[in-house]
Amino acid sequence: MVQIRHVPDGVHRQLKAQAAEEGLSLSDYLRQQVEIIAKRPTMKEIVARLEALPPVPMTESPAELVRAGREERDRELDQALKSASKRHQPTSLSNAGRAHDRS
Repeated sequence: MVQIRHVPDGVHRQLKAQAAEEGLSLSDYLRQQVEIIAKRPTMKEIVARLEALPPVPMTESPAELVRAGREERDRELDQALKSASKRHQPTSLSNAGRAHDRS
């Protein structure tokens, strides 16, 4: 059994409303949430898993990789802008409009 004391009224109301939205009693809702929390690895466990991974060999420095990624993104944006501006160029005046301009 787990008991939590001194839960602020506002937090209690919010949890009760969330439980109602899920169609659960407050007790069932909190049990479900506690199970979700219990399944999550702790920060220590995450760090241990990461430290156990083999190192990743890098042929380029991180700064070079970021620079290359930014350059690629800029090229793609430039291409998209050029393509968009071609589609939205104003059309030339019609013959009727040109005749009107001359008068």
